[in-house]
Amino acid sequence: MSTSLAPTAPADVARAVFEALAVGDLDRMSEFSHEEVVVDFVPIGELRGPAAVRAFFAQLRAAVPDFSITVEDVIGDGHGAAVKWRTTGTFAGESFQGIEATHRRVELRGIDFMEIDSGRVRRNRVAYDGADFARQIGLLPPRGSAPDRAMLAAFNAKTRLVRHWHDSRQPDHQ
Repeated sequence: MSTSLAPTAPADVARAVFEALAVGDLDRMSEFSHEEVVVDFVPIGELRGPAAVRAFFAQLRAAVPDFSITVEDVIGDGHGAAVKWRTTGTFAGESFQGIEATHRRVELRGIDFMEIDSGRVRRNRVAYDGADFARQIGLLPPRGSAPDRAMLAAFNAKTRLVRHWHDSRQPDHQ
């Protein structure tokens, strides 16, 4: 990374990361990753190291060829930045996280909480509604639909049965 041109203020680093992601420049995006970077996608899990983070975004862009991300706000201090974003695209490319493309349109809102050290992202927690993503691609039924209500009823019935079984195995404490 060219240090003379690289931003170091956390909010500027965060903007640069998202600008690179928005245009698909994963090499540039990776330049802002600390060698021990950890990215915690709350709905998915942790990625460790620049290669794993780059591979994730390469897979995402291959799965959603018209991927678009817009930064709505960036707030930073001396140690990090929070980035509010919105992404859109069509899941029409390759598989993603083991899920085959459904050709459905996706729009998600989320926020990144980045810890930035010497102009590079050391840790990032990415939060978005994973269930909303699953509904949009068709992995889960639409909220409030008959299949959604049936799935919820089946889950609650199973929970009651397990609770009843567990309670029946506990000795009386009277």
